Amino acid sequence: MGKLIGYARVSMKQQATERQEADLLAAGVRRDDLYVDQGVSGARASRPAFDRALEAIHDGDTLVVTTLDRLGRSTQNMLDFAEGLRARSAGLRVLNLGGGDVDTSTPMGSMVFTVMSALAQMELDIKRERITDSVAKRRALGGDLGGRPHKVSDRQIKNAIRLIDGGEAAEGVLRDLGLSRSTFYRRARAFQV
Repeated sequence: MGKLIGYARVSMKQQATERQEADLLAAGVRRDDLYVDQGVSGARASRPAFDRALEAIHDGDTLVVTTLDRLGRSTQNMLDFAEGLRARSAGLRVLNLGGGDVDTSTPMGSMVFTVMSALAQMELDIKRERITDSVAKRRALGGDLGGRPHKVSDRQIKNAIRLIDGGEAAEGVLRDLGLSRSTFYRRARAFQV
């Protein structure tokens, strides 16, 4: 039987990996075989510790992660990854997938992994769709989209409109405000009747 290679990841530096690490160690991963990425998005193709974990895997070894989303975001990416491990005679074990421990080296584990990967992708797509829909509705109603506060106040935008309408060169006025032409005109639309 090969080694268990553990991988833990958090997307933001202020997040902690202790829980993932504890679960991986409890599953039998040795501390020397545990790889951790701190502040690295799962959407990134290159993740330093993940890349090192993959290099450490040999025939008969198993990569162990706590949850499916530690591997990546898209179903196709996860399925290709699992197939790549299988081609190298290595396995993949997800400690918390569908309420239990799933090992892709078994036919049932492989099927559950495929179904759960598709569901994870669907969940991400639905979340994206909801956000896009919400932003579109807020924009249509002229609502606040959140985000960073404007560096240039509404009063400064109104003054810039007055200057440009009075014959000042738009480039000079916008340069003084530190705004791009597109940002200025997007903000100015709210004040024009």
